[in-house]
Amino acid sequence: MDQAAKGAAALSAKEFSAAVEHYTAAIAVNSQAVDYYIKRSTAYTRLSPPDHAAALSDAEIALTLASKRGKRELIVAAQLRRAIALFSLERYGDSRKCFEWVKQMDEKEKSLKIWEMKLDAKLKNLDGDDEKASVTIAQYPNVEVPAAKEAKKDTTAATVETANFTPQGAPSPAQTVGVQTPANKIRHEWYQTQDTVVVSLFAKGVPKDKATIDMQARSVAISFPLQSGSDYDFSLDPLYANVDPAASIAKVMSTKVEFTLRKTNPGEMWPNLESDAAVADGGKEDSGGTSEEVKRAVLADRPANSGPAYPTSSKSGPKDWDKVANELTKKPKKEKEGEKGGDDEAEDDFEGADPVNGFFQSLYSRADPDTKRAMMKSYQESNGTALSTNWSEVGKGKVETQPPDGMEAKPW
Repeated sequence: MDQAAKGAAALSAKEFSAAVEHYTAAIAVNSQAVDYYIKRSTAYTRLSPPDHAAALSDAEIALTLASKRGKRELIVAAQLRRAIALFSLERYGDSRKCFEWVKQMDEKEKSLKIWEMKLDAKLKNLDGDDEKASVTIAQYPNVEVPAAKEAKKDTTAATVETANFTPQGAPSPAQTVGVQTPANKIRHEWYQTQDTVVVSLFAKGVPKDKATIDMQARSVAISFPLQSGSDYDFSLDPLYANVDPAASIAKVMSTKVEFTLRKTNPGEMWPNLESDAAVADGGKEDSGGTSEEVKRAVLADRPANSGPAYPTSSKSGPKDWDKVANELTKKPKKEKEGEKGGDDEAEDDFEGADPVNGFFQSLYSRADPDTKRAMMKSYQESNGTALSTNWSEVGKGKVETQPPDGMEAKPW
């Protein structure tokens, strides 16, 4: 198992310190892998105590690399992690701006509503000239990204071949590059056989002696200089399934770079070149689900040792929600690999996670649209003191504040 795979396993197991270590090691091998920075940013956020400054740094590096690649889902994932880190650093104006950019690119991002709610709650208590409410950032940060590292000579990651042998005494490949394909015109295609996956990167004039190629079990990356003076970076990470890097080949040709990746499971047909699951785990990885709206908001800032006390009309008295939540949110002892969804992943971005939160999250995620509307309306209008699932009742008018027994609601 390579370092990135170990990092993913640690992140899934909520071993966040180990995840940081593994992704740091993976970045040392492939410093251009956007997903590694997104995942490490996630781990930094979930450490105890969290390192929000490091999380922001990784998110901005990921965003810069993703924008160079022009891959929409990676840009959204990186911008989302940036917004979360800024929120945690109490830079609420900047955080809101980032979430607006996320919404422009992906209106269906499931975690936006809860974050908008949390930002509204923070910003409404700030003065107009408060620095926390100011916007000081650009959509794409101006940060320095790590340079692509040259592949080690003794690595077993890949065998690199060059087409068209150059006779001794002839001009070096760098001298005969000629016209290069502009970065915005470079494209890639792929096809597969029973045993291999072939990826072609259509780029003319790639300098063979300056191209850095790295092939791992779940990733492929190449970096080479352009005539404009900048570097072009291309990576596929993570691949849909494992490949054998030692048996895989990369060929730098005059009109393209061709990767022939040897499948570790011959006969397995890939529906996609890259894994959708890994993307959801890093960007949408923290996107969370719509159910986060109730989960985060309902019991936010509740004292750790106090039980939930909601107004009730039950003749049998208040219900022990802790007991109900523990029963309804209890997970199976054995969880199949790959079953964990985005909602479970996103829980760790929020503080104070407990069984009751999980219960309301589960309740919301399984509710029909009217029930969800009732829950959101009743919670918001009652200032967090009531939660109803009955839209026919809630829809009739404003839900009044209903403080717990022994407490008094005061206007602010």
